[in-house]
Amino acid sequence: MLKQRIITALVLLPVMLGMLFWASDALWAAFCALAALLALWEYTRMTGIAETARTPYLAGTAVFMLLAAAGYWTLPAVGWIAVLAFWIIAMPLWLKNKWKLRGGWPAFATGWMLVLPFWFALTALRADIGALPLLGIMGVVWIADTAAYFSGKAFGKRRLAPAISPGKSWEGVAGGLLAVLVYLACWFGFNLTTLAVGVVLTAASVCGDLLESWFKRAAGVKDSGSLLPGHGGVFDRIDGLIAALSVFAAVYFLF
Repeated sequence: MLKQRIITALVLLPVMLGMLFWASDALWAAFCALAALLALWEYTRMTGIAETARTPYLAGTAVFMLLAAAGYWTLPAVGWIAVLAFWIIAMPLWLKNKWKLRGGWPAFATGWMLVLPFWFALTALRADIGALPLLGIMGVVWIADTAAYFSGKAFGKRRLAPAISPGKSWEGVAGGLLAVLVYLACWFGFNLTTLAVGVVLTAASVCGDLLESWFKRAAGVKDSGSLLPGHGGVFDRIDGLIAALSVFAAVYFLF
């Protein structure tokens, strides 16, 4: 499994880096839309959206992204406020109460809340802060995830959310956060800003992972899909990025 994860990452990473640094704005938007739509397709299979509704739902989302990219639309302030409300208020309540989606408008709206701010964040942040800083933000999520995996394997004893994701531990979260703080301190020095950014992005990444884990648990599946050997589906691979980038973009563009 670990060997497959590494091979898949080695194949995907150059493609992603090439798009991030050298693709045109239009091509980058299309690349990000493809990732978001693949994750959304996997999401529809876990949340009770009927097969007959999946194609128009995904097609409508794709058309919206196309129009948004062509018209240089940005998410308004009220949209970013809604994003923060979702991840800070709704998501903890969701995990606490273990709500299940059974199709219909709740599932449609939640899917859009997950992937559209993520897509807007990827396109808007690249244009606003540049490719390298955006890569640095994504690096926080990857480092947190990787360090949490290995520290959890080595030291994990106290389960973080056993009813949702039995494999995750508080020790893994602590290891991920420590690695993130070291990473950020190497770039910016250790200060209150570094600490705050590290804690917020690590927490958001963990929350995104847990929410997707709950979708899988509620649907009775191990992975969101099988497109990425060793990683499962696209949603499995970007769940932490969806939360962390959406939260970062919301704070950045609002404040």
